[in-house]
Amino acid sequence: MIEPTIQNKIDSWLSGNYDAATKAEISALLERNEHEALADAFYKDLEFGTGGLRGIMGAGSNRMNRYTLGMATQGLCNYLRQNFPNEQVKVAIAHDCRNNSDVFARIAAEIFSANDFQVYLFEALRPTPELSFAIRHLGCQSGVVVTASHNPKEYNGYKVYWNDGAQVTAPHDKNIITEVNRITSIDEVKFEPKPENIQMIGREVDEAYMERVLGLSISQDAIQRQHDLKIVFSSIHGTGITLVPEVLKRFGLTNVHVVEEQATPDGNFPTVVYPNPEEKEAMTLALNKAREVDADLVLATDPDSDRVGIAVRNLKGEFVLLNGNQTGALLMNYLLLAWLQAGKLTGKEFIVKTIVTTDLIKDIADSYNVKMYETLTGFKYIAEKIRELEGKEDYIGGGEESYGYMIGDFVRDKDAISACALIAEMAAVAKDRGQSLFEMMVEMYTQHAFYKEELVSFTKKGQRGAEEIQQMMADMRANPPQSVAGSKIVEISDYKFGTRKDLLTGEESKLDLESSNVLQYLTEDGSKISARPSGTEPKIKFYISVNEPLASKEEYDSTERKLDQKIEQILVDLKLK
Repeated sequence: MIEPTIQNKIDSWLSGNYDAATKAEISALLERNEHEALADAFYKDLEFGTGGLRGIMGAGSNRMNRYTLGMATQGLCNYLRQNFPNEQVKVAIAHDCRNNSDVFARIAAEIFSANDFQVYLFEALRPTPELSFAIRHLGCQSGVVVTASHNPKEYNGYKVYWNDGAQVTAPHDKNIITEVNRITSIDEVKFEPKPENIQMIGREVDEAYMERVLGLSISQDAIQRQHDLKIVFSSIHGTGITLVPEVLKRFGLTNVHVVEEQATPDGNFPTVVYPNPEEKEAMTLALNKAREVDADLVLATDPDSDRVGIAVRNLKGEFVLLNGNQTGALLMNYLLLAWLQAGKLTGKEFIVKTIVTTDLIKDIADSYNVKMYETLTGFKYIAEKIRELEGKEDYIGGGEESYGYMIGDFVRDKDAISACALIAEMAAVAKDRGQSLFEMMVEMYTQHAFYKEELVSFTKKGQRGAEEIQQMMADMRANPPQSVAGSKIVEISDYKFGTRKDLLTGEESKLDLESSNVLQYLTEDGSKISARPSGTEPKIKFYISVNEPLASKEEYDSTERKLDQKIEQILVDLKLK
């Protein structure tokens, strides 16, 4: 039985001014009595999360299609007109390799043009960070990229950017939704294009962007000596192929091997289950190639090239994948050391990480007397911090545990193109010192502490899944554990209510961040557990971080076993295993 409110919405789509294919898709689901699928497609409207609009493609108000995209675009047009009333509004649009991405990008461009905006549309697929760059480069008030990042192939999405090249934050994100919700009929969407308002862009923006990426290089002398560093690169059927090999070449790296089986852009992602460099399975072909050519470094980008996963040889010479925390800590450590050696640290610099990213980054920043700021999850918050400090402090770099890094401020979103270049440079510097990147990481652990993190996710799909996730968070707030892995919980931070409570003193303090549904426990021995529903996927995520001193390289394996045991016990104590 379909709920009356959902049935009313279905009826409005069947009787409204929607195309025949959309109506046929809905009718087929009705005929097959697929009530759960219909409920999920219509129980709510597709909303902006931490990554904008994102959902499964198909018919329905909770699906990604020309109508949900159209209403979002028209709402954005109305909001932009209110915010820039006496200006010629300009927008830039890019898309990734996904099925329908080019179609959705063209629909968005046509709606913007119909609203008399100047539209800059990339002629073919491009990385998301280049879209962020293009907004500032072309003096746009806004921009859009059609992508669902690393989600499965059934998904697509639509990220909205503001005039600083960052994804929209409060109040703009909520205000855009308000404008979208004011549109009560798709008949209010201006679908009829004005072609004269659409300008195609491409190579000229690529060149301007790559020039800025090249300007990030700090250790060209080491690259010249280690130019033949063996690198394997995979774009996992995505947009990375358009720029990463070229950027590595321009950095001076001459021995790059592309994984050809994954080099052709393809929205079906035929060689992987999930096009996500966080997944070991997605890295299989790249690792095979690395063993074949005896590589020093493996790099792989996700479909829209804002995330990068890497693999290096461990102390036994075997290839291992580094997680986002390890790569992020290595990058920040390298950047700060290189800036120090180049005499560029003046006391005004800062780096940024998110609240669920390893605290090793804070230890590193403290050791260089460089400020480190924490933000909520999402690069729009890192960009917001840069905007807030512009003209007062200088941003070096930042990152989050989910394989996203942003070096320099000419892009205001995570950028796997520049990250690939700087990771490769870092590997060249390590090799120049007679080290592997893994050995560089172990050295970092001996200087600070051996931090180990683990992410555990539970997928809960549909309306019922969303309710289950909310209940899990409510239970954790109502009944927090007293201890985990034999260590007492001493502090609870609840970012939803903006409070931090010291359980030893009973003192409460305010958190200086906007509300977000994240709960964090800190233990007496420095372990940290964070619970957070995803803003872009039907998941609840648990982030576990533990640490121990590391006396020497020889004690790496025994210390790692100790940390693994602690993580295992935390998962058992929290009933997550």
